[in-house]
Amino acid sequence: MKFDNPYRPGAGHMPPHLAGREAEYAEFVHLLEQETILENLVLTGLRGVGKTVLLEKFKPLALEHGWGWVGADLSQSASVSELTIAERLLADLSVATSGVSIEGPTEAPLGFGAKRPAPRVAISYPVLAALFESTPGLIVDKLKAVLEFSWQHLSAEGSGKIVFAYDEAQNLADNPSKDQYPLSMLLDLFQSIQRKGIPFFLLLTGLPTLFPKLVDARTYAERMFRVVMLTRLDDAASREAITKPIEHAQTPVRFDETTVELIVTKSGGYPYFIQFICREIFDVFIRQAESDEAMIVPLEGIQRKLDTDFFAGRWARVTDRQRQMLWVIATMQGSTEEFTIQDLVEHTKSKLSKPFSSSHTNQMLASLAQQGLIYKNRFGKYSFAVPLLGDFILRTYPGPSGNGGLPSDL
Repeated sequence: MKFDNPYRPGAGHMPPHLAGREAEYAEFVHLLEQETILENLVLTGLRGVGKTVLLEKFKPLALEHGWGWVGADLSQSASVSELTIAERLLADLSVATSGVSIEGPTEAPLGFGAKRPAPRVAISYPVLAALFESTPGLIVDKLKAVLEFSWQHLSAEGSGKIVFAYDEAQNLADNPSKDQYPLSMLLDLFQSIQRKGIPFFLLLTGLPTLFPKLVDARTYAERMFRVVMLTRLDDAASREAITKPIEHAQTPVRFDETTVELIVTKSGGYPYFIQFICREIFDVFIRQAESDEAMIVPLEGIQRKLDTDFFAGRWARVTDRQRQMLWVIATMQGSTEEFTIQDLVEHTKSKLSKPFSSSHTNQMLASLAQQGLIYKNRFGKYSFAVPLLGDFILRTYPGPSGNGGLPSDL
């Protein structure tokens, strides 16, 4: 008999049970209850903490509270210019407005007859695009006119509140060299319409680099957003994420306390790693149960597969000198949380025969940030942008002198 594996470690895949995010639900509902929108929401965190999954869970919450929901992933191609962002907003808004109709142009009479009644037309993308093109001014002025027009007709139908939800929003960036400011324009747009009392709520999800970019673009962004930082699950929530899916699955497999404790420890509480490790163990246990074998967790094999699937591709893109720096960071006490350039420079002196200078460290950290391995928070401190990357480095990289690796079963 074939048994379906209940665990889903894919990027953005909804797990069978979402554990430990009750505080985030409450925060989102609190923001939806604003009479006038004074705060929008930034949902941020490292890869693998479940941002995209939580965003999907927010949608039914918004609908239950009388809000419409539109949005998409913000790919780099969709955010390269003010016009591409405008097109993205128009396309998303049309999903909400297409159910509302307005009077079209009056048809001319035939002969001496009276004018025919004007046919009603849906406020579809072509209607919004036509209004956008006919409005004078800058792109942001055109968008303001479209959003105000849409709200007037949506509110007349009793559905004027909309959440604009955008995932991967860290891809948004201004480009002064090309005189393009899509990020600044987006912030200006929503600040302007919200000041007029229009309940269009902006929800941005992305890596920890997102909020500093918002503040760099517009200093008022610090007052415009509530920032919710998703972190690893605590032990209780981790156990719930491990045990609940298998409890509901009709299978002969169960995880004993030793296995659950092992998964909690080795996953670090990160939802993606919980799903990945559980899926691998489940498949192994099913095969062992079918063969009447003792259920043994193959730690080494699971770790090797996780290293290959999650870490190896990122590690392969860094230079030898960058690997040395990342290794030094991994050996620093507390580096899994945050560190400063000064801390790192001092640590390289004791770890490397050729330590890094402050200027070189600054340049290299900027390069590693562009590669998505390091991020700088708004207080000027740095952290790994990939969960458990330090453990991976210490486990697999011997260090510049050949003695930097630390053994680990998983």
